[in-house]
Amino acid sequence: MSFVKKSAFWKTVCKGPQYSHDKVPSLKGKVALVTGANTGLGYATMVSLAGHGAHVIAACRSEQRATEAIEKAKQEIKNKYPNAGEPQIEFLQLDLNDINNSAQAARNFLNKGLPLHILVNNSGIANTPFSLSVDGIEQQFAVNHIGHFVFTMGLLPRIKESQPSRIVVLSSLAHEFHPKGGIDFETINDENVTSNFQRYGRSKLANLLFAKALARRLKDERVYVNIAHPGYVATELNRQGEATFGKIGTKIVDGMTKVVAMKPNVGALTQLYCATSPEIESKDIRGKYFIPIANQLDPNPIAFDEDLQERLWSWTENIVLEKLKA
Repeated sequence: MSFVKKSAFWKTVCKGPQYSHDKVPSLKGKVALVTGANTGLGYATMVSLAGHGAHVIAACRSEQRATEAIEKAKQEIKNKYPNAGEPQIEFLQLDLNDINNSAQAARNFLNKGLPLHILVNNSGIANTPFSLSVDGIEQQFAVNHIGHFVFTMGLLPRIKESQPSRIVVLSSLAHEFHPKGGIDFETINDENVTSNFQRYGRSKLANLLFAKALARRLKDERVYVNIAHPGYVATELNRQGEATFGKIGTKIVDGMTKVVAMKPNVGALTQLYCATSPEIESKDIRGKYFIPIANQLDPNPIAFDEDLQERLWSWTENIVLEKLKA
């Protein structure tokens, strides 16, 4: 927990909120895509984006859950944003646990012929028991990093065509709990080497490394890639927490969540800042890491390791090429 010892962390935390829903500008004419939009932070992000006029694509695994969330969101938007008009929200099937599905989902979006101004890589899993993805890769790493890598790279040509545009990658302070050396490429699938929480930390470090490497690659484009840590938010992210914390530990965590966790509509503000604030473009903010609410902070120094960023990029590309079907 090295961040706890850093005065910069506490000074940043004490700055207070730097963004709010009423600061979100009009997004009329913009197309936004949010992964995991059916619940929690993704749902709150979808509501705010659509409420400010964006045409939102809700990329989710379950069509039924997404459809229910979309109908709920439309009603909420009509109540919260009475002048917004009829909300434009539609479903896109996406299973980040499956490389081929993630690639196909990107192609399915491209086939719509729409621009893409905002991509929010929001979806994720945390502290889940050891399991392998459809492609035989440790699941937290597969869903949180590889699925989003495939999906983002598939969408990137359209994002570049639509510039100025934004890519927001969700990470977490949990990236501080990565295994020794950052990414243990040789032992990713060895459940005896890391705990559930370390595997989560590893995936969140991968999010940071990927986002920073992507931001470097897009430095000459008007495509702004930034990273958000939403904070301690009451969501379904730890719904399998008992496997990590035990029954008693889970009760303690649930109790703390009820007392101190932010509501999703508040927790979503940091990613909404990265996705919508005019400051991102006017101040040319790229590859930066933000903690609640919309406060910039340097992540763990290992996230700046460009050699590790490139090793992860190459390793991921090779895995994807191996698993993609012709």
